[in-house]
Amino acid sequence: MTPTSLHAQAFWHQLDAHHRDWLFNRAQQHQQKPPNDWVAWYGDTRFLGWVPQTRAEQMVVFLPGCNLANAKLVWSTAHQNGLQRSHDLQAFLQDQAARGRLQGWRDEFFCLWESPTLPPNPQIPPWLCVERAGFRHLGLMSHAVHINGFCADGSLWCGHRAHDKPTDPGLFDNLSAGGLPAGEDALCTAHRELKEEAGFTWSPQHAMSWAGGVRTQRIEPQGWHDEILCVYNLDVPSTFKPLNQDGEVQGFYRWQPAEVLDRMQAGQFTHDAVQALCQGLGLHGLSDN
Repeated sequence: MTPTSLHAQAFWHQLDAHHRDWLFNRAQQHQQKPPNDWVAWYGDTRFLGWVPQTRAEQMVVFLPGCNLANAKLVWSTAHQNGLQRSHDLQAFLQDQAARGRLQGWRDEFFCLWESPTLPPNPQIPPWLCVERAGFRHLGLMSHAVHINGFCADGSLWCGHRAHDKPTDPGLFDNLSAGGLPAGEDALCTAHRELKEEAGFTWSPQHAMSWAGGVRTQRIEPQGWHDEILCVYNLDVPSTFKPLNQDGEVQGFYRWQPAEVLDRMQAGQFTHDAVQALCQGLGLHGLSDN
């Protein structure tokens, strides 16, 4: 196990055996199983996600081309291109929102690729592109960017999410994190989120390294969460103090490794922040080849 950052190595070396074992255990729990009564749905033969039975029935009624049989939902799209698929699914999501069935509409688009690279290449046309809130609603796989902010003494900068955030309000998070919007590559998202959330302007003299990706899957109140976290490790300069710019973070804390792990064990961090830390420390991940 060799983290991609010297500061991350300092964090790891200060953890005791109990905390290391806990992180190893959590790293093995990044993918949960969907409920037994949920329905798998497909775009022709391509698996797309998991939805509850009632939502599958709504899709049959309101999304043209959907058929439900033998606990399997199939959306016939072979005659369509990505733009047509996106148009039809976006119309369905708008109808769901109008009926009060879809919460947290953001007017922001996410992409679903047929065979995504890691990190995703925004120059590759997606299989479809729809409203961000629709991804959990329909169990579609999204992408997000997370930045672990390590200090030279091994301490870690952690953001405290605002209480009015639509997801995970009031929990602790990485230094910066955000969904990957359509048309933007992961590194640009990392730079933008660092600026907006932490007031950090990246430049080439700052050591920020790609730590790989990890796919997280679990049930959430909005639906099935399926997301690949694109993780970077940032060696934070000793003089830097984060200052939020966009109102999404209510404060920042610089904690020693033991306190970070104690708070994680107490459930004070988001699930994805824990997995992003595990990825940054080299405990699991996906190949970027």
